[in-house]
Amino acid sequence: MTMTPEQAAWFQGTFTRLVDNVDQALMGKREVVALVLSAMLAEGHVLLEDAPGTGKTSLAKAIAATVQGSSNRIQFTPDLLPSDVTGVTIYDQAAHRFEFHRGPVFASIVLADEINRASPKTQSSLLEVMEESRVTVDGVAHEVGRPFLVIATQNPIEQAGTYKLPEAQLDRFLIKTSIGYPDLAVAERILAGSADRNPSAHLPAIITTGAVADMADLASTVHTDPAVLRYTAQLAEATRHDPATRLGVSVRGSISMIRMAKVFAAAQGRHFVLPDDVKTLAAPVWTHRIVLDPEAEFAGTSAETVIARVLDAVAAPQARSAA
Repeated sequence: MTMTPEQAAWFQGTFTRLVDNVDQALMGKREVVALVLSAMLAEGHVLLEDAPGTGKTSLAKAIAATVQGSSNRIQFTPDLLPSDVTGVTIYDQAAHRFEFHRGPVFASIVLADEINRASPKTQSSLLEVMEESRVTVDGVAHEVGRPFLVIATQNPIEQAGTYKLPEAQLDRFLIKTSIGYPDLAVAERILAGSADRNPSAHLPAIITTGAVADMADLASTVHTDPAVLRYTAQLAEATRHDPATRLGVSVRGSISMIRMAKVFAAAQGRHFVLPDDVKTLAAPVWTHRIVLDPEAEFAGTSAETVIARVLDAVAAPQARSAA
């Protein structure tokens, strides 16, 4: 079953209302909000690389309030254990049985703050839940439910005492983006409302978590022409053959692109994906998946440079209206 034009129009209207609602708490960052909401509807996860105080916690709380979901914040530290994230089984002496006590990862929106400060073992416990959408403790699987969005943060300034995420783990994040500081006019609006320490608490709920799951299922039915699939595969292959890269975009990266492009198209009111959707999403979906050759990186080449070069080199197919 393919999404109809009427369903695409409904999706666009609902998506716009979601962005408008979250924008009340995170002012002036509509593009970032739209990207993160798209990742949630594509059932992926987000890596935010930002300086402290840019509104990462506000973003997570605002999204949770908008979809009538729960939110938890996990502060990653070197002494954090995997069980502190996933939960632990404790023996109940009165009932004579083991009971599972859920960890903070059991929430609709999970903010994993400074994920690179925890040990690789603890990082892996979170990344496993991200991939499987469930926690397995003592051989028993516990589903985390839908929607399930992890927003992991990294501080690009402080690197002392951190554990860099391996390339294979970075590849599990659907997108990588940053919020950044607001412009002057927006900063003044934020300061005017600074007496309210938790603006997300006053946000009205727009849809339910069940409706979010329905939107995710609907987005997966957006039509993707074989020419667009071929174009995406050609771009990914070109990143692997670029002389500046040691590791290009993986097959998982190509699949992630199609998932995001479907949501992006539906959010624009279209029931089909265009090559321009792939071009627009190339940076947030692919930059963190590219590993540069050390010499090229030293010479000033960046992942963004590689993607721009690839987009120029690979010819896009002529857009078609729909199947």
